[in-house]
Amino acid sequence: MATQSVVPDDRRPDLMLPPPIRAAAAWSAAVILFLGVAGFVVFVVVELRAATIPMVIALLATALLHPVMPWLVNRGVSRGAAAGLTCATLVLAVTGGIALLVNSLVHSAPQIASGLQQAGDRIASWLGPLGGKIQYALQQSSGSGSNLVDSLASGVLSGLGLVTQLLTGGVLALALVFFFLRDGHRFADAIHEMMPGKHSDTVIACGQQAFAAMAGFMRGTTLIALIDATFIFIGLLLLGVPGAAGLGALVFMGAYIPFVGAFLSGTAAVLVALADGGLSTALWALGVVLAVQVIEGHVLQPLIQSRTVELHPATIMIAVVAGAGIAGIIGALLAVPVSAAGVGVVSVLRGGAGTPRALTSRRKRQRSQN
Repeated sequence: MATQSVVPDDRRPDLMLPPPIRAAAAWSAAVILFLGVAGFVVFVVVELRAATIPMVIALLATALLHPVMPWLVNRGVSRGAAAGLTCATLVLAVTGGIALLVNSLVHSAPQIASGLQQAGDRIASWLGPLGGKIQYALQQSSGSGSNLVDSLASGVLSGLGLVTQLLTGGVLALALVFFFLRDGHRFADAIHEMMPGKHSDTVIACGQQAFAAMAGFMRGTTLIALIDATFIFIGLLLLGVPGAAGLGALVFMGAYIPFVGAFLSGTAAVLVALADGGLSTALWALGVVLAVQVIEGHVLQPLIQSRTVELHPATIMIAVVAGAGIAGIIGALLAVPVSAAGVGVVSVLRGGAGTPRALTSRRKRQRSQN
């Protein structure tokens, strides 16, 4: 009878290494696998950006407008009509907002550009060679007023292909918003049908927690951006800074890019104030900008966004830089809400908020109400 040879435990290859080395090897394999999957996902998202970017924008718009649906449905409006009415309102609001922002920027662009050039001249006279470099950078970024407007228009609308792509992406995003609003309550049942078992509850919980994080970011950031832009516009208007409306519009748009947007828009406001009113006006403008930022950080952020978006400032900065590197300005705008959604998914997987058990009871209540 043949006997099986048994290798002693102390001679097995996997046990010959010290335990710390084996643990490090296991963690290294896990990290490499995670980075590989994440890199593949990013590659797919970038390659299919014509569809993925409108989808993410549609999800953000849906998260912002979703509370309107229950209000309309509870008043007897069908879900299809409520979604159509909400989308029509969205189109009017976005069109009017873009027209207002563009009008403010176009009318204020010559004043802002002239102010930046004059600020560069003053800094050059104060700081010598270093000021000359800053002056050159400001001249390159501003140009003349008419050239600035022309470059903005030609950069945004250059070529029929870009216009077609923007229109196609906008129509796709609007259509997705309509379907998300109308049929969003059916997604949980569809996932249960496609993925029977307990894992479906986890998937649904991850989706709802990610959606809640994006909704909190969009609503909070929009309200905070409006408050910041209003107060900075009023402050610059009282100081007599030219182009106050355009600078307020820059503050509003910059609020959607944390840290970087606020820094750039605030710097532009202070430089224009320096060029027009001198050092004293610039210091007052700096005080207005800093006061608004302090109120935002210590009052508005905790009060409005609360703990919906729990991201460390370092994480936010890395996400913004990475998003800008992947997809430019669109990536910088979408980086933080996508990161917040990812943190929401991780919290569910770790057994935090939005657990599958709570989700199941909530889904049963919604089904009974419908």
